Amino acid sequence: MSAPPTPARPMGGVAVGLALVLVAVLVGVAAQRVTGGEPTTTAAGAVAATGHTTTVQVVADGMRFHPDRIEVPAGDRLVIELTNRDHRRHDLVLETGARSPKVAQGGSARLDAGVVGAAIQGWCSLPGHRQAGMTLEIVPTGAPTPQAQAAAPHHSETPLDPMATPAPAFAARDAVAPPTPTGRVHRRELRVKEVQREVAPGVRQQVWTFDGTVPGPVLRGKIGDTFEITLVNDGTLDHGIDFHAGAVAPDEVMRPLDPGQRLTYRFTATRAGIWMYHCSTMPMLHHIGNGMYGAVIIDPPDLPTADREYVLVQSELYLGRDDEPGDLAKMQAERPDAVVFNGYAAQYAHRPLTARTGERVRVWLLDAGPNRDSSFHVVGTQFDTVYREGRWESRPTDPGGAQVLPLTPAAGGFVEMVFPEPGHYPFVSHAMVDAERGARGVFEVR
Repeated sequence: MSAPPTPARPMGGVAVGLALVLVAVLVGVAAQRVTGGEPTTTAAGAVAATGHTTTVQVVADGMRFHPDRIEVPAGDRLVIELTNRDHRRHDLVLETGARSPKVAQGGSARLDAGVVGAAIQGWCSLPGHRQAGMTLEIVPTGAPTPQAQAAAPHHSETPLDPMATPAPAFAARDAVAPPTPTGRVHRRELRVKEVQREVAPGVRQQVWTFDGTVPGPVLRGKIGDTFEITLVNDGTLDHGIDFHAGAVAPDEVMRPLDPGQRLTYRFTATRAGIWMYHCSTMPMLHHIGNGMYGAVIIDPPDLPTADREYVLVQSELYLGRDDEPGDLAKMQAERPDAVVFNGYAAQYAHRPLTARTGERVRVWLLDAGPNRDSSFHVVGTQFDTVYREGRWESRPTDPGGAQVLPLTPAAGGFVEMVFPEPGHYPFVSHAMVDAERGARGVFEVR
């Protein structure tokens, strides 16, 4: 954990991100009225109780409640019988404070909403589910209905200053690429961990991770290698995984895992490149945007030796409350607080990557998004080698070169360069607003 940062220069500017696509499956519901109970009043409109109870069956499926609007005679007591047909766990929370337990697939629960005298809003409380559209409205009939709240309450957070300086004890993520392993079968256990960590000087968030780091561990192999990855969910939410480096049917291996569950994901690498892996659980935008992504490098067959190899993964930060997960509403509104390499704003501007003159330096790049393009550029030098999305675009023997490696979300590649003289060579995403948001660093060349 880093010490408190020193005071930093103020800097403005936030914007841009992603929209979410969800699938809803319509399910039939039923309602009935029964008699019982003594007349009472409720704070929800101070309506006189009728002594009747209305019972409604509500189904959670496709990240939606069915129905998502319940009409109840004013003064009736409402009982909701919740059934979960979704692959994910869900609950139902009402703004009055009534709530159900979390319900797994195939399970059910009963929620007593009390006597209804005014409109009541409900939602699933699991992170991101409410913002993804999993809401419900209870409306009394025969009584005035106040207008529903248009937005969730605002939550404060520590402002992120991309120009701030980390504490002296800050250690940047090691960006050195792992060596290509020997052997043809690579077995690895990845554990899902929901942890608190610093993402910029003085700014802490709860991030969802593979093995406790953002990005997750970099995996590496060759064409024809087989990967056996055992995913263990040590978190409190459902999580999953999707490896772009393999071609497999998603049905089983990409399914969401409840806390405590595990699965083995096996794939064979058939094509070269740097491939993204990420959480496969909906809302996927929230899980990727909150840290659940990583890279798999599959070496091209004719990959020459480089003197130094680094891996940089670009992504965005969407701050929630301090020590809480990122804000899905910001992700949906495309308003990132920062754009970063390897999970921390401008970390390599303060802890530069190193090289020497005359060395061939290879930088693998992956744009994890979830939505911003990357345009990787190193100030003061040119790329004599460009490899993008499985294809050589430039080699040292070619007369031409390149100034940027452009990548869309989930795309990857690498560039190579030889620094001509000692000095400090900044690197950025040349989408300059993102460079100013934190997508920058420095090569220190001796």
